[in-house]
Formats: sequence, structure tokens, C-alpha cells
Amino acid sequence: MTIYYLEMTQPASLQAKPAPSIDAQVIECQQRQFELNRFFYQYVGAAWQWFDKASWSDQQWRDYAHRDQLRLFMLLWQGTPAGYFELEKQADGSVQIAYFGVAPDFLDRKLGGYLLSQAIEQAWQWQATRVWVHTCDLDHPHALKNYQARGMVIYRTEPD
Repeated sequence: MTIYYLEMTQPASLQAKPAPSIDAQVIECQQRQFELNRFFYQYVGAAWQWFDKASWSDQQWRDYAHRDQLRLFMLLWQGTPAGYFELEKQADGSVQIAYFGVAPDFLDRKLGGYLLSQAIEQAWQWQATRVWVHTCDLDHPHALKNYQARGMVIYRTEPD
């Protein structure tokens, strides 16, 4: 497995993709509820073998989700949760797209580019010094291409 680290160092680099229809909407979950973070992690991540937090207790989820450095956004399709992203502010002022994805039942609606555009825009609005993310070979087959199409560039790769 190869891990790819990508970054964007200027807001002008974003090649934003608009919403594919009026049925898509991204909103921030401003009321912190760790259950939502856990729900989206499982709902989206199960298809991509996200298991690193699978055994976490409620307290671990609470400690993770209720930090000022973490923001949760959800993608709605016709009012139904269809995906999400988490932004995590780092000590150096950068913002990591900590988790990002579209739920399996919504993958055929061309929502990934729009959702990623929203994640990057929100990161820059949070006064990021840079926006970064990592992905790997186990992710969706188009994930790396999506990051690059939005203007992110690989700055490091590492074998696992």
C-alpha cells in the first residue's frame, strides 16, 4: 500500500467543482455530537476499510470530536446524509482534511468533486496556512485524481 500526502498552499489553486444539482447541500454540524462523527466514520468509511477508530469507546469519540480544532460538515442529497468531511486545525496553522468521503449509495451522483471543493473552501475560510490530506491505495479508485483535479499536489509518498 502506498500513502499519498497532498497539499494546497494558496487558495487561488483551487479548481472548484460546483454542485451537480440543487439536490446537493453541504452544511456544518455546529452542535458538537460525537455520535455524528462516529456515524459518518462508519457510514462512509466501512467501504474503504477505515477501522483505526472502530474499537473506540464513547469517551474516546467525545474527546476527539469535542475539540475546538475539529469541525464536521455533512453532505445532504435531497435531505439525506450522503457524505461528510472533517477539518482539523493543526498547531502550525495548516488545516488537514482529516476525513472525507461520499457514502456508497451516493457514489454515482458525481458528488465527490463538489464535496472536496467545499472542504478546501472551508479550510481556507478557517485561515489555513495550507490545506493538506493523505490518501492511500485502499481509498476510492478516483480519490487521488479528485484531489489532484481540485488543485492539490503530492508532496510526499510512503510505502506502508
